[in-house]
Amino acid sequence: VAVLLPFLCCLSPAAAGKLLVIPMEGSHWLSMKEVLAELSKRGHEIVVIAPDSKMLIDSSGMYEMKTYSVPFKKEEMEELMRSLSANSFSEEPFLMRFLNTWDNFRKSSAMFQASCSSLLYNKEMMKYIEESKFDAIFTDPLTPCGQIIALHFSIPSVFFLRGVPCAIDIHAAQSPDPPSYVPRMFSLNTDHMTFPQRVRNFLISLSESFTCSMVFSSFESLASDFLQKPMTITQLLSHGSIWLKRLDFVFDYPMPIMPNMIFIGGINCGQKKPLSQ
Repeated sequence: VAVLLPFLCCLSPAAAGKLLVIPMEGSHWLSMKEVLAELSKRGHEIVVIAPDSKMLIDSSGMYEMKTYSVPFKKEEMEELMRSLSANSFSEEPFLMRFLNTWDNFRKSSAMFQASCSSLLYNKEMMKYIEESKFDAIFTDPLTPCGQIIALHFSIPSVFFLRGVPCAIDIHAAQSPDPPSYVPRMFSLNTDHMTFPQRVRNFLISLSESFTCSMVFSSFESLASDFLQKPMTITQLLSHGSIWLKRLDFVFDYPMPIMPNMIFIGGINCGQKKPLSQ
């Protein structure tokens, strides 16, 4: 102990860092902003980069905002979000919900891919990121643009998400994902399934690879071209350092997770309004 004490005196307390934020549009941003507010209070320097056609992503004294131009208008984004919301509350048969969701994901993927491409090939913005020497990237992996930038500049990434379709997040983190126990998205199954439900759950899991390969293929092509090496969406997200998941076993399902996955369910309920009578 006597030998270690002099060395302990040389240690400095943890210092604030410089954080680059590549957010996801829509409701995803609202809960992410709550985290940024807390990080700002703790002295971290925050820079948010967003498209100029943003809807909910707004300026604030908590962070610096930088925008880049994209090849679509704000109204197009708003219409897509309305369609996604309407489908989320649909009571149509499974096949119809599946097809509608797939079509919406395809359209949103094309729009977000165009936005990501505009950012990656914006020389002025890329030069700014390189010269700023950020300590970490805070991003939503549903659109993996932030992770492409993280790999390109070798910056650690922190993911903020609820989940990625087809359990890509689970596979990227190398966590077990048994379809006989973990209900698949849109199956309406609970964590207590009968044998026929488990069989259907398994069949849905088989279809996921085909579905998501179509949805995320544009991002895979973009990442492969920009990083100059073949890259799948799973490989891309496998480099994430920390996964902050807006999940809670109370409202979701017990499932195996990896040590770098942290449940922060309920954070999106911070700004609540009283229910009407």
